[in-house]
Amino acid sequence: HGIGYQFEHGKIIRVDSTFIHTEIVRATINLLSNKKFRGANEEFLKAHEYYRLGLNQECLVECLKAFESTMKIICVEKGWGYSDTDTAKHLISRCFENELVPSLLQTQFTSLRGVLESGVPPLRNKFAGHGQGQIPRVVDGKVARYALSLTGANIIFLVEQSEL
Repeated sequence: HGIGYQFEHGKIIRVDSTFIHTEIVRATINLLSNKKFRGANEEFLKAHEYYRLGLNQECLVECLKAFESTMKIICVEKGWGYSDTDTAKHLISRCFENELVPSLLQTQFTSLRGVLESGVPPLRNKFAGHGQGQIPRVVDGKVARYALSLTGANIIFLVEQSEL
């Protein structure tokens, strides 16, 4: 079916695109393999496992958890306070307030902030984070794949910016 799998860091990872796998998935897993990112790494790998199994709602939940965990770890390592109940939006604000993106570039990166806030968090909230009500939700695999790629790209940017 044109879909492959690869063994990465003790897990079987689905590979839909070798380019995305190399540039985003493998790069994210390599960055998160640092022991300080253990929690975020577990969540990112769990998102891939759910995607491989076709459990797309669960995949979205783990994507947001990995994204939030990465920001929390950066905040701890940098000594920036946050609350355990902070949402992704609050954590993104904390990163911007503390110039994870230098203030001189923040005007240019306003759109980046919008992408960070409007990407993974609303996907999870809309498709997986809240009760589905009377009609069961079906999350398309393409949405899950997009969320995984977006999560990886966001994590790469944040970790590299933080120089951890």
